[in-house]
Amino acid sequence: MNDSQSRRRGRLKVFLGYAAGVGKTYRMLEEAQRLKQEGVDVVVGYFESHGRKDTIEKVKGLEAVPRRKIQYRGATFEEMDTPAVLKRRPAVCLVDELAHTNIPGSERSKRWEDVLILLDAGIDVYTTMNVQHLESLNDQVQQITGIRMSETIPDWVIKEADEVVMTDATPEALLNRLKRGVIYDPEKAQRALENFFRESNLVALRELALRQTAHEVELRLEEGDRRSEIPSKQAEKARAQDAGILIRERILIHITADPSAAMLIRRGRRVADYLRADCFAVYVCPHPDLSVLQPEEREAVEKHLNFARNLHIETRVLQGNHVAETIVDFARRQRVTQILLARINFRPWTRFLGGNVVSQVVRAAEDIRITIVADRRRAAR
Repeated sequence: MNDSQSRRRGRLKVFLGYAAGVGKTYRMLEEAQRLKQEGVDVVVGYFESHGRKDTIEKVKGLEAVPRRKIQYRGATFEEMDTPAVLKRRPAVCLVDELAHTNIPGSERSKRWEDVLILLDAGIDVYTTMNVQHLESLNDQVQQITGIRMSETIPDWVIKEADEVVMTDATPEALLNRLKRGVIYDPEKAQRALENFFRESNLVALRELALRQTAHEVELRLEEGDRRSEIPSKQAEKARAQDAGILIRERILIHITADPSAAMLIRRGRRVADYLRADCFAVYVCPHPDLSVLQPEEREAVEKHLNFARNLHIETRVLQGNHVAETIVDFARRQRVTQILLARINFRPWTRFLGGNVVSQVVRAAEDIRITIVADRRRAAR
């Protein structure tokens, strides 16, 4: 293998679904069997059958890299052996359940981080996940199902995928499979029907998955169009942008120590993705660093800033004594087109006391679009 081949980054193909049992793993294995017949070197890095006979049948004949056994709290768990896969160095590696959290003692905390290691080594990866594990959809999924997903994947990981394939089944077909015991054993299936697998949940989640897949396809088509542009067209586009004919959207998210900041960050990331916009997350502090804050407040702010960075959002700590003025001044200097603010502890009488930060920003930034996002969970309480 020459240097150019060894430096080639692997390609990522994601089989996306909206619930267990729609056929993500089956479809992935089906494609793997086809590749094997064509002479491609394919191995199974991690596979979870959940006792489904048709899926188990589909993995037969595929080479599997033995899993790594890890002792934790007196029990033995199995995880994908990433070093063993790297040593085996196949052309394609199958990795089931991308959102999985690894057992403590593993080199990395998340399975998607293991996948990035394989891709960096030039190994193509086929993987599976459900749409509800996308970080930016966390709040929306909780509103739909009443369940907050503890295992999430940053949206940028999926955006870097070379291909996203929707594995679909109607809610009616999925519920029929569940009742027939194809997805879970009867006892677990009954619990699922009473909770997550309600038809209204499945209909809403399927809609999310269809929209997400359409969005990913659109992104890749646009990327292909950009790559095919001739230089003169690119130069014409650049001149138009310089002249102000084309205005790039830029999103600003105001971070506070309040727990609602996490919800706002997820919303901002999703809006920025759909608008193809640059995105900032800013916190305003009277001092140049956060060390002057009370420990509890500093910990909350740093947690939110790190969360934003993990979603590939540019973060800034702005020094200023007046929060609204500092936000608006930064927004104008950075040519921000939309400011996202959380609606926190709003009371009608605050307008008579000069208003809170939200109302102050609205008054000061008449030339910038302001989006005020309420925390629906708090409103419900």
